[in-house]
Amino acid sequence: MENNHIDQQFNEASQRSEEPTVFPGFDKVWEKVEEKLDQKKEKKKIIPVWFPYGMAASLMIGVGALYFLNKKGTLEQAAQTQIAEHKAIPKPTVDTHIAKIDRITKKNIQKDKNKVNATVEEVVVYNNTVPEPLKSPNFSHVDSAPPPVIERHMETSDKVINIDEIAMVGYKPKVKTYTTGAVSVITTGIVSQPSVENALQGRIAGIQITAAGSGRGKKDIKNASNNINSGYFDNNQVMIRGIASINPGDAPLYIINGKMEKDDYFRSLDPNKIENINVLKGISATALYGSSAANGAVIVTTKNLSRREKKRIEKLQKEIIKQKQISPVSHDEAYDDFVENPFELTQSQPLSTFSIDVDNASYSNVRRMINNGQKVDKNAVRIEEMINYFKYNYPQPKTGDSFSINTEYSGTPWNPDHQLLKIGLQGKSIPKEQLSASNLVFLIDVSGSMDAVNKLPLLKSSFKVLLDQLRPKDKVGIVVYAGSAGVVLPPTSAGEKDKIIQALDRLQAGGSTAGGAGIELAYKLAQENFIKDGNNRVIIATDGDFNVGMSSTSDLKTLIEDKRKEGIFLTCLGFGMGNYKDNTLETLADKGNGNYAYIDNLQEANKFLGKEFAGSMYAIAKDVKIQIEFNPEYVKSYRLIGYENRKLKNEDFINDKIDAGELGSGHTVTALYEIIPTGVHSSFLPTESDLKYTQNTSSKAFGDELATIKFRYKKPNEDTSKEISQIVKNTNSKMSSSSPDFKFASSVAWFGLVLRESKLIKNKDLKKIEDLAKEGRSTDTEGYRAEFIRLVESYKATHP
Repeated sequence: MENNHIDQQFNEASQRSEEPTVFPGFDKVWEKVEEKLDQKKEKKKIIPVWFPYGMAASLMIGVGALYFLNKKGTLEQAAQTQIAEHKAIPKPTVDTHIAKIDRITKKNIQKDKNKVNATVEEVVVYNNTVPEPLKSPNFSHVDSAPPPVIERHMETSDKVINIDEIAMVGYKPKVKTYTTGAVSVITTGIVSQPSVENALQGRIAGIQITAAGSGRGKKDIKNASNNINSGYFDNNQVMIRGIASINPGDAPLYIINGKMEKDDYFRSLDPNKIENINVLKGISATALYGSSAANGAVIVTTKNLSRREKKRIEKLQKEIIKQKQISPVSHDEAYDDFVENPFELTQSQPLSTFSIDVDNASYSNVRRMINNGQKVDKNAVRIEEMINYFKYNYPQPKTGDSFSINTEYSGTPWNPDHQLLKIGLQGKSIPKEQLSASNLVFLIDVSGSMDAVNKLPLLKSSFKVLLDQLRPKDKVGIVVYAGSAGVVLPPTSAGEKDKIIQALDRLQAGGSTAGGAGIELAYKLAQENFIKDGNNRVIIATDGDFNVGMSSTSDLKTLIEDKRKEGIFLTCLGFGMGNYKDNTLETLADKGNGNYAYIDNLQEANKFLGKEFAGSMYAIAKDVKIQIEFNPEYVKSYRLIGYENRKLKNEDFINDKIDAGELGSGHTVTALYEIIPTGVHSSFLPTESDLKYTQNTSSKAFGDELATIKFRYKKPNEDTSKEISQIVKNTNSKMSSSSPDFKFASSVAWFGLVLRESKLIKNKDLKKIEDLAKEGRSTDTEGYRAEFIRLVESYKATHP
């Protein structure tokens, strides 16, 4: 009995000790060791990255073992004391040395986590922010795939030469990612919702969630989402925006923790267990998953991954890095194909005729693609629009003339043996107070395709910039179109600015796009309020997605050609991306006595509608045509750079019924001809045919005349053209001695030729393009030329 009593007391003492099975901090150390064991060991004679952690873990395990041995000895000693003296066992004392080691280990682990989760802040020189974006504080919308590589770096420059401008940049730990066309990523912090669809609804760019077969509109869906228990979303469908047609067959591919899963599995996920979601579409998705991802891919990573799932995610991230693809422009954006102008033999074709083009949409659109890291669609590059985006230092015309003619002849930078002829027109500048009264009708697209922060909200802000340029004697009317067209604001004095702004602010996007009906109504309103000898103009603002009613290019062309005869000019403003229809807007502007600009941010709106308001909105000449006759004595062959869709037949030059371009107050127009001089052997020279009946010897009776330039134009309210001409002399000027304007215009054309992948240039060195642009930067008071230089630098960084 005595021995049993002793055993009972020993057991009770053992139970009261409650010693931990492992030392504090053991789980976190072992988790770190497990993560490193999962990684593949590289067979190099270097110290593995996990070696310090292994040493730390071994040390901690060893110390822990000593800790337990020490505790065991304390426990046995306490038990023996109790057996001998029949006293309570005292509580064990805590080893402060072990606690200190545990705190240090915990601190180091937390420091590593903080480094990984460091936020990134960048201050960019060019800001593409649009007004009043709707953002949730828990979501980050970016155009990139999951960041697989973390790299902290500081970029510095060791010398500064000729400081002309300063850009302030803030640096913090930076996460380096590779863009593969993800339209959005959502990170930890998904709001509590009963289903993953409800959690994503309206919170992640690129995903559209609708009630399948409900036939309800956006407003109904929004109202239903307020009642998450109503069952409204029980049969909803998830689609990725930008797919050619939205219908039930366009479901995306689901990749969950690196594994392809079915739609039902995705819907069953607990939204609170999702770590992040990425949305890929186009070539970015199909490059990774093939044709099964033709409708895009939704890539989901959940929390608490198993070791196998972590390996799959790691493999997926390596594949994304391997691709390193630049996101292409959406296949729903539309651009007309065209072939660049070829070289012509002067002997057989001495005349070149074209209409001027004052549009500049191509440059801002290309800028958007480069700044967004997208592959530039070569058909979006119209070199004449890139050149004419910039203003040049041409003198004002003499008294009585509408414009001045300016020429310069020098070397060609991309083909050293060739020459370049620059022709520049300068429109007469009319003071703002002397401008005639305006009758403006805003035709605004409020269809569902305009429901994006870089579309309708930016459009509203842009028109407010235009309102600031108007006077009380100017009138503004507003027509909108979606499923149908209607008048939102009858013609109202610009002096009632608050009333006009209120009408703009009430606009909301929704419905289909009845563009044809909207154009007809806008012209009708402009005609009813026509101002004789005034500035009568329809300003259409849209993404160009006409999909209901009169939508074919030919129908729109016919409509616009009929309306321009009424003396009403047209301005087209393009907004947005994804389903942007550049070809439609270009057709409207070309056929409607108008101009065309692409507004990608408020800076561009301020340039086109603010600083260049008079040139953009007030025409001083219409149907402006140019015809050049080259002297075969000095010009063996030539070609016009750009203006491919503005070329005219030679006989159209004197035909006043043929429509051509318009020139605005203070506007400049620039054109470039590349010339192969006589006696120069060039690989681009066309094959010459022996002619039997045509004289193939040139006359020397015209001295040093290189070419004769002729211009024809009409005043805005007249139907008969006036003609003027100017002779260009043959000179031997070199590029080094040419003017800054010549150098800069040449650099812009050169960059455009590279973007278009031209087959007619030898030198494609982006560094030389950049250097030439810097030589031609000149004063650059507005900073537009400096912006072009940065654009070339950005493009060069991704195309070494």
